[in-house]
Amino acid sequence: MWIHILVFFLTFFMMEFMAWFTHKYIMHGFLWYLHADHHKKDHDSWFERNDAFFIFYALVSMTFFYLWQNNILAIGLAIGLGIFAYGFTYFMVHDIFIHQRFKLFRNANSKYARALRRAHKMHHKHIGKEHGECFGMLLFPWKHYKNA
Repeated sequence: MWIHILVFFLTFFMMEFMAWFTHKYIMHGFLWYLHADHHKKDHDSWFERNDAFFIFYALVSMTFFYLWQNNILAIGLAIGLGIFAYGFTYFMVHDIFIHQRFKLFRNANSKYARALRRAHKMHHKHIGKEHGECFGMLLFPWKHYKNA
């Protein structure tokens, strides 16, 4: 039981690294055409091509559920739930809190919240795929926290 809890939390925290890596080298790399509309809206839809990355990670999470359900990987449930929990957190923080795709959490004003918004704003000041910064979601350079 304890190993499953440990694997869940390790997976959740490793997803921050995966989000950073995917964002920096894939979204701002060879899949920029899917991510570009997140930096510069070029359509009238509420949805973005960038939302495809949520679908990818949902499929990865479901694969681990499948592996667990079919007794192929005993810790598959813990890994799948860790990926799901990070994805849910990402949606709540990035899409709802930062980008206000739903008008919630507008009054959050802690030092961490201000620093998180500032770091993300620094990321979005670059509308092209080059010269980016702050590619993570929950973790960001300390300077943004100090200046918040």
